[in-house]
Amino acid sequence: MAKSRSEAGHDSLSTQYRDVRALTLALAAPLSDADATVQSMADASPAKWHLAHVTWFFETFILRDHVPGYRAFDPGYAYLFNSYYEAEGPRHARPMRGLLTRPSLEEVCAYRAHVDDALLRALPMLRAPARPLLALGLHHEQQHQELLLTDIQHLFAQNPLEPALFDAPSASALDLPGPLHWVEGREGLVEIGDDGRHGFAFDCEGPRHRALLHPHALGHRPITNGEWVAFMEDGGYATASLWLSDGWAWVQANDVTAPLYWRRSDQGWSRFALDGRHPVNPAEPVTHISLFEADAFATWAGARLPTEAEWESAALNIAPGSGTLLDGAMCPRPRPATGTTGLTRMFGDVWEWTGSAYRPHPGFRAAKGAVGEYNGKFMSGQFVLKGGSCATPRGHVRASYRNFFYPHQRWQFTGLRLAKDL
Repeated sequence: MAKSRSEAGHDSLSTQYRDVRALTLALAAPLSDADATVQSMADASPAKWHLAHVTWFFETFILRDHVPGYRAFDPGYAYLFNSYYEAEGPRHARPMRGLLTRPSLEEVCAYRAHVDDALLRALPMLRAPARPLLALGLHHEQQHQELLLTDIQHLFAQNPLEPALFDAPSASALDLPGPLHWVEGREGLVEIGDDGRHGFAFDCEGPRHRALLHPHALGHRPITNGEWVAFMEDGGYATASLWLSDGWAWVQANDVTAPLYWRRSDQGWSRFALDGRHPVNPAEPVTHISLFEADAFATWAGARLPTEAEWESAALNIAPGSGTLLDGAMCPRPRPATGTTGLTRMFGDVWEWTGSAYRPHPGFRAAKGAVGEYNGKFMSGQFVLKGGSCATPRGHVRASYRNFFYPHQRWQFTGLRLAKDL
């Protein structure tokens, strides 16, 4: 007998839930309890905390609030694994997450199994108000899958042994992409932002609105490691006139001379990644750079960073799955651009810094309740990145997607694409 539309929808959600949750565990599978406990800096979180926090999200906002009779796995976990939701009460301080030697990784995995079992049993009975929260929880976990990887990379980079989480993938071709060329962007009034008609989107992606674009062009591909070496060899990190004032102060205070994880030896430049340390491939997109570095490079190149509206309007008709994205438990690695006409690698490979502040779109209103704290309260002092990276799960990004970080942060897979006025 054919299934009803409702039953088919339950099966689809169940499959999606199982797949997302399974990928998180697969990414963490190579870790020891010690690997999963330690925190390398205040901006990062232990792998164990990521595994538990995304589970707390489902337990709190779906099981607790929408499944009658559900009992928390451990009432103390609400304090340990709340991230920043003031409406949910006090929580363990973020910089101290690495001191949580208990619960163990095994106990956290048992917590995940308990919540998964309860949610999957409750799924057929979930009423309409809970279903958007389930979608939010799944996309939230996908965000943490990328954070899990980048936080492990930062942690392992602090170890003099520089351990590898994954075996090295097949090497990228060493043939350099052709010279950068420019692709003219749209001009005049354009519409950007989510309009609510094409599936899930975070609240900060909307509402749809008009933006005015002046004549401009975008680089057809991201900037490469080879081009970045030319910037360094031309004194890019030692020339104050290239840098924003805050950026120059950051360079001086932190003795920044290269992208994060790069090291120079008699054999040339190498970089540390989740597959260990390897020579820098000049053909691959440069990554692990701050907005300050991206802006200085753009100034050096006689260009600038694109605005969010320029980037998004250019990406509207490009397939979000066209670049290198995370496909299962594999080593994320940006790949060289191969296209020679039109815009290429707008999605995947590296998050692309824009020159636009992360502020609300016209008409934005945060949702009521705790979930309204998800994005809106962070719209201060950060900049928008677009397009996703090689560590972003496939299917997670779209043209309207807005990632955001502070201008000095660079432990994510962050790169750049140039823009210029015409």
